[in-house]
This record gives sequence, structure tokens and C-alpha cells, in this order.
Amino acid sequence: MSSISKNKEELSQAIEIAFDKLLTDYVDIPEKYTRRIGVEGNVKNTEISVCDTLAYLIGWGNLVLKWYARKAKKLEVDFPETGYNWNELGQLAQHFYRQYQDSSYKSLLSEFQSTTGQILKLIGSLDDNQLYGKNWYKSYPLGRMIQFNTSSPMKNVRIKVRRFKKAAITAPISETDDDE
Repeated sequence: MSSISKNKEELSQAIEIAFDKLLTDYVDIPEKYTRRIGVEGNVKNTEISVCDTLAYLIGWGNLVLKWYARKAKKLEVDFPETGYNWNELGQLAQHFYRQYQDSSYKSLLSEFQSTTGQILKLIGSLDDNQLYGKNWYKSYPLGRMIQFNTSSPMKNVRIKVRRFKKAAITAPISETDDDE
């Protein structure tokens, strides 16, 4: 399978595989590490927490669902999000982190699962022509916009989370970690 999905089956499979691999990594991280800053951020030279990576993925997943729902109702869509331009994705990521900053790791994992499930359900309700037969946003078909904002960032986040996991969890634990 190529890295760019060309039909409904490939798109669903790409999301399911990326999601399953990432969820396995997330579940393996002890909760006391999930708010620790140390994961490579989405803005150059920044670091975020594991929880922030979940907020980022949930935020983008919810935007995909919002875009589709608004377009289906023939309403205008502010891409990527109201108040943000494509050249302000770092600020949008910060918005997602703030939005979920008080959520527990368990609730973030649950919402990530739910959002991904809703996206897969949406894909399941559409046919190949609806997903890939015409441009949906500028020169991109809907399927490509979904992939850009689901399986693609999931793969990128997984690399960063695994790097953090290796460095943080295998590193010696300080006394403050035991008190959390």
C-alpha cells in the first residue's frame, strides 16, 4: 500500500493501522509521564507533553468532522479553523493544547478513540467517488484532506512519542516522579 491512499479501503486501513500502533504506544506510557514536557513540538524548537500530542490529534480530528458537517449543510468553512490561517498552524496547535490542558490522560485517550471512530464511521458512510472523485478543498479530494489530518499526523506523532518514551521512561527516575 502506498503512503497516499487512493480509495476508501486504503484510507480506512491507513487510519486504523496508524491509530492502533500509536494507541499501543500511548497505553504503554505510565500516566505520571504524560504531562512531562519533552516530546518534540509542532512548532520548531519547542517541546510538549504526551497529553499535548493527544490534544493535537483530537483537535485535528474534530476539525475534519466539523469541515465535513459544515460542507454537507452547504455552510461556509473557515479552513483550517475560524480565527486561524494555514500559516498559523503553530498557534492552532497551542489552541488545542490549551483546550485540553485540564483533561486527564484517560479522558484524552478515550476522546482520541472516539474521534478516530467517528472519522472511520464517516469514511464508511461515503463511497470512493465522494472521497476521491472530485476536489473537495482547493486541489484536494476529501479523502486526502482526511488523511492529511489523521493518519499522517498520527505517524509523525508516533515517532516523537516513541523517542520521548525511550528517553524519559528508561531514564533514571527522580524523587519528584515518585511523588506524582
